[in-house]
Amino acid sequence: MPNYFSAAAVIAGVLLYSSLAAAAPFQAQILDQQGQPVADAVLTLQGPPGPSPISTKADMDQRNKEFVPHVLAVHSNTNVTFPNSDNIRHQVYSFSPTKRFELKLYEGIPAAQVFDKPGVVVLGCNIHDWMLGYIYVTDDPWFAVSDAKGQITFELPAGHYKVTLWHPQNADMATQSGGELVVADKAVQKSYSMTLEPLSADAPSAPAPSAFGDAFGKAVRETEK
Repeated sequence: MPNYFSAAAVIAGVLLYSSLAAAAPFQAQILDQQGQPVADAVLTLQGPPGPSPISTKADMDQRNKEFVPHVLAVHSNTNVTFPNSDNIRHQVYSFSPTKRFELKLYEGIPAAQVFDKPGVVVLGCNIHDWMLGYIYVTDDPWFAVSDAKGQITFELPAGHYKVTLWHPQNADMATQSGGELVVADKAVQKSYSMTLEPLSADAPSAPAPSAFGDAFGKAVRETEK
């Protein structure tokens, strides 16, 4: 009797090897309506089945009274921890339907939160009004956040991909289509344009440092020891 299972396994292996061998670098450049680079833009890709660099663990740190990174992209069902690297306490919360939670005043690293469905999560701190952070949760297997130059780089298997873009300054924080992407066996570079809304003039900002503030903070830390 012919061994159809073995033959099918060999064919699948050959196809997988061919797909991986045909992988090519893809560099995206994200620009705004003035042609300036856009940092903190999320680009996701739906494409052919196959391995992708998905991690189910991520960190949203707090440093110098800011969320770091400002925008974090994760796959659904990722465990996100919120380490506090400041020498003061923070109280992190989200009222977003995608993930509602609150971490009471804390130092160090609290238990991880599971982000189990796609959507946008807006983070705040009850103590520091100006602290804003964003977690973009996606089911797409390929995703990344643009750097300060508005660039994102992937190593992609050959195939057809559907591109989606997102940024906190998108109208209504909605996603936008980036069209289709075709990857063969050569490097691909492509620019994407986003129309971003200006930051609100009423948004709270971090207070300017002062000698009194530094002394007060030091005194509070001493009393907590």
